[in-house]
Amino acid sequence: MDYKIKQQDKYKFIEEGEGEPLLLLHGLFGALSNFGEQINYFKKNYKIIIPLLPLLELDIFHTTVSGLEKHVQGFIEARGYKNIHLMGNSLGGHIALTHVLKHPSNIKTLTLTGSSGLFENGMGDSYPKRGDYEYIKKKAEITFYDPNIATKELVDELFEITNNRLKVIKIISLAKSAIRSNLNEELNQIKQPTLLIWGNNDIITPPFVGREFNKLIPNSELFFIDKCGHAPMMEVPGEFNEILNNFLAKNKSK
Repeated sequence: MDYKIKQQDKYKFIEEGEGEPLLLLHGLFGALSNFGEQINYFKKNYKIIIPLLPLLELDIFHTTVSGLEKHVQGFIEARGYKNIHLMGNSLGGHIALTHVLKHPSNIKTLTLTGSSGLFENGMGDSYPKRGDYEYIKKKAEITFYDPNIATKELVDELFEITNNRLKVIKIISLAKSAIRSNLNEELNQIKQPTLLIWGNNDIITPPFVGREFNKLIPNSELFFIDKCGHAPMMEVPGEFNEILNNFLAKNKSK
């Protein structure tokens, strides 16, 4: 993905296209590249904004869902965005939910895909094992229905992160924060039109999680995609983009 990373103060981000803001938040092991297909598809009609979340750069006390939400809020204020279409994958969805609950006035619509906030399997049955490449490879592969999407480049990047002791401590801190920050009791406060896009084969936030979000968020609609895991926007971008585009078109300013 060949897009220029911009910087304003401490905030690093991609901003492409013109129109209503479509702000995308990546997950714990995500990156700007997760949304390459969305940039290409939506930049003709929307201003696509992807902040680079400081998942492993904050001090340990702020390496939490709440700490990352504060970073997103500061970024939105610094850039002056209004009437935002907010979308998040995995931990990014959890941050988006927390943001909508704290700062609803600037958010026009909410889209969640494979979001934490109710239940998630995280890295699986244990914390990342340092120095075990095959273990990390298997954990990367279970993110997707098609394990081949976990390319060597992606696995190498994940291996580098999990081989650093301080980074592993921060990953654990974020994972524990996500589990503690269960939003079950608060989701009925969300008033924005909400789109839920779930992989039918997601084993990190399984399909029942999507159904539970649908039940708890009043103005929400749920779509399942077959042969798809935890990151639909990467694994089945064509179908994902079409569902999202139809939803945004319904909720666009006339």
